Amino acid sequence: MEQWQRELPRLDRSPMGIVGRISRLAQILQVELERVFEEHGLNGGEFDVLAALRRSGDPYRLTPTELSRSLMVTSGGMTKRLKLLADRGFIRREPDPADARVNVVALTAEGKRLVEAVLPFHVANETRLLAGLGEEGRSELAELLARLAVLLGDEAVSAPGASRRRGR
Repeated sequence: MEQWQRELPRLDRSPMGIVGRISRLAQILQVELERVFEEHGLNGGEFDVLAALRRSGDPYRLTPTELSRSLMVTSGGMTKRLKLLADRGFIRREPDPADARVNVVALTAEGKRLVEAVLPFHVANETRLLAGLGEEGRSELAELLARLAVLLGDEAVSAPGASRRRGR
């Protein structure tokens, strides 16, 4: 920022500072979140799938398309995640009871136990990461980020009660 001030003093650099900080924080947060998942034998993408299925409610089933859309992952990326989770017994693919032409992804009992075991550690980790802001600061930041999400057209992130990025 100081270099741009020196080189182009009339340039409004304030957007660079904001976007740069958001980008850097996303990288830092990703590393911190992955640590908890790794302790439980998962990665963030795998946790996202399990969490999306669990929060969908009983019978804990979604189509691959619903999962891809919810988690903002390409169909190829989702296929890879689903295969790894199925191989480990955390999910199974089965015909949709309402339409046998459609396959659904179902959370197994083992997958449900795992996501429910990891979730308290994940939330505690997020709480730790945001503790320095205090309740008022967290609320203010959440509001500002929600407003920015609306401006950028991401209604899924900004809607009240919407899940945060990565299904958390």
